Amino acid sequence: MELTVLVAYATRSGSTAELAHRVAEVLREYGMKADVLPAREVRSVLEYNAVVVVAALYIGRLHRDARHFLDRYRQRLKELPVALFVPGPVQNVEKDFAAARQQLDKQLMRWPWLSPVAAQVVGGVWNPASLGFPYTLIPALRRVKATDARDWEGIRAAARDVAACLQAELHAHA
Repeated sequence: MELTVLVAYATRSGSTAELAHRVAEVLREYGMKADVLPAREVRSVLEYNAVVVVAALYIGRLHRDARHFLDRYRQRLKELPVALFVPGPVQNVEKDFAAARQQLDKQLMRWPWLSPVAAQVVGGVWNPASLGFPYTLIPALRRVKATDARDWEGIRAAARDVAACLQAELHAHA
């Protein structure tokens, strides 16, 4: 049976969408059919065997569209293997990754029914030029240099781990 995966992403300025497409590429390399959609545009998850949610942490919370997606499709997601890819730290500093993981764990307490088969915290992007209101009102933020802490090889490795977890779940329930 072919594993059909929805990769639903929530993004502000596009970098999380790039991550979602990379994750889908790896899933396809593992023989899965992977559809990539913005979380806010998903109309059904009934045709999928698994879901990967790709959403950044903003001030300790998952992007609003991801939160709404998890709430909206709760019943079906309780039945499916779900994995998370969460870009968080914008500096390649271990303590930032640990803090992001703590923030993600705290956020997951909002959905006690959700038991992700994998939850990957990866580097994110900070681009002050792409910030909108209310961030434009904070002059100090506009002076901060743009950063990109995404490690594409590490992301591919994490996506391979997710693919293996999803395959194992599919075979366990087949």
